[in-house]
Amino acid sequence: VQLVESGGGLVQPGGSLRLSCAASGFTFSRYHMSWVRLAPGKGLEWVASSRAGIYSSYYANSVKGRFAISRDNAKNTLYLQMNSLKPEDTDMYYCAADAVRYGGTDFGYRGQGTQVTVSS
Repeated sequence: VQLVESGGGLVQPGGSLRLSCAASGFTFSRYHMSWVRLAPGKGLEWVASSRAGIYSSYYANSVKGRFAISRDNAKNTLYLQMNSLKPEDTDMYYCAADAVRYGGTDFGYRGQGTQVTVSS
């Protein structure tokens, strides 16, 4: 299993970024896919999940209305569109995959992460 995130960077408050996660080594369409984030000195925080099968989306209250998770099963790619970014969104963002679990920080596989920094 391989998950490779990209798209992070430095953005001003109020700006937008789109993260991507290229997946390989498993049947992407059958896995629940999530984004989680981690800041130094803080625990892992669940951000959003895309549930396999019915492909419904779930969001943490802290990002609801600003972030949108999506997936392209034909390209084995997961996305996270982040709008109206705030300094408190500054974190390392990870793509995660699990055949059974979603909506939390317990999952089977995680990528290496991409850094998002929101600062003026």
